[in-house]
Amino acid sequence: MEPVRNYADQEVSEQKTVKAEPQKRTKVKKRRTWIAGLLLLVPILLFIFGFFVVPMLYILYLSFISTDSLNGTDAAFSLQNYITLFTDHYYLSSMWLTVKISLYSVLVSLILGYPIALTMAKSSPKVRGYITLLIASPLLVSIVVRNFGWYLLLLPNGTINSLLMNLGIIHKPLNLLFSEIGVVIGLSNAYLPFMVLAIVTSLYNIDPSLEKAGAILGASPLRSFFSITLPLSLPGIVSGCVLVFSLSMSAYVTPSLMGGANVPMMPVVVYDQINNLLKWTFGSALSYVLLLITLLSVFIFTRAFEKSKFREVFR
Repeated sequence: MEPVRNYADQEVSEQKTVKAEPQKRTKVKKRRTWIAGLLLLVPILLFIFGFFVVPMLYILYLSFISTDSLNGTDAAFSLQNYITLFTDHYYLSSMWLTVKISLYSVLVSLILGYPIALTMAKSSPKVRGYITLLIASPLLVSIVVRNFGWYLLLLPNGTINSLLMNLGIIHKPLNLLFSEIGVVIGLSNAYLPFMVLAIVTSLYNIDPSLEKAGAILGASPLRSFFSITLPLSLPGIVSGCVLVFSLSMSAYVTPSLMGGANVPMMPVVVYDQINNLLKWTFGSALSYVLLLITLLSVFIFTRAFEKSKFREVFR
């Protein structure tokens, strides 16, 4: 019986070996693929580390340095920059102004962008291409040139005020330039394409048969929009709002040209502290607080959406 058992055990072990070899080959192949992918990522990782991570860490380090002299001879590690920031009414009001104008820009972009995105989704491919070209064409022009165009339109004797006064709608020029309204107009114009493209991506993914089914069941076009189209397009709305809000919070050119000193948004204040007043350490603290506020606002908004607080409204 011993030779029979040895032969059976040997046959079983050979079968296990045969089965294990393909698994080992698969693991080796996956390991080689992973290593090759990592090697391909090394250049971009080095680039990000050298030109983004290191400068950001250095700016964070500067934000904790307190000094009153330009040459930094009395530099010391402290929290004085952050204490000054959160105890000075000017900087606190600048933070709130930045958040408020960014929210207004998001609201205006959403109100203007959703109908455009809905029109693109309902149009034929040819018309859709033309609308996409019109929406994306402003991105081919420098933001500075576009702001100077709005600058001429919003002047007290500019095109808009002159037209309204000639029509008898107003009797004196409106204060559109160097005001919050002017900044909101400039930011909304600059970032409207991002809102439209984000929303239309979600609208493309909605099955047209859902609206047909709703119509068959007796739903009106308005009921079908609020029950089907709008809830299913919420991911695109959230993406567009987050994108426009983040870009508006960090915008410098538009608030500087359209708002000036009358609208001291945080990016403008940071630029003045670093380039004009040469307060690098305090400007670094301001920039990190601005980054923190932006990230916190985006996190709260996206977290609220993930918990379906927005979806429950349309049920």
